[in-house]
Amino acid sequence: IFKFLGAISVDLGEDRIKPYLPTILTPLYRELNSNYAEQDPTLKNLSQEIIELLKKLVGLEAFSLAFSSVQKQANQKRAMRKKQRALQTVANPDIAARRKLKRHKNKAETRKRKIESLRPMYKAKRHRSHALKDLAMVE
Repeated sequence: IFKFLGAISVDLGEDRIKPYLPTILTPLYRELNSNYAEQDPTLKNLSQEIIELLKKLVGLEAFSLAFSSVQKQANQKRAMRKKQRALQTVANPDIAARRKLKRHKNKAETRKRKIESLRPMYKAKRHRSHALKDLAMVE
C-alpha cells in the first residue's frame, strides 16, 4: 500500500496531490510513530522514503502544513481515547476493577516468567486455576 501511495503521488504530480496529502500521510505517520514489538523495519524505512519523496514533490512548506495537521489529529485522537478510558473508570467501576485485576495478574505472571528466565533453577509458584474461586473474585 505504501508503494502504491508513492506511485500515485508521483503519477498525479505536485498540484493534483496537494488536496490528498493529509490522507496519504496518515498511514505513513502511523507507521513511523508505532512502537509495536513485532514491527517490520522495512515498512518503517519504506514509509520514511515515501515521506522524503513527498517532501521533494510538494515542497517543504505544503508538506509541513499537511504533516502537522496529521500529527495534530493523531494526538487529538489519542487524548480522546485516554479521556474516554478515564470516564469509563468513573462511570463503570466494576469494569474498571476487572480490568485492574487482570492487569495485576498479567504483571505477576510476567514477573514470574522473567525470574525463571534469569534463574533457570528457580521455579516460581504458578497460580492454580480454580474456576469458581476466580469467578467469585471478579463478581
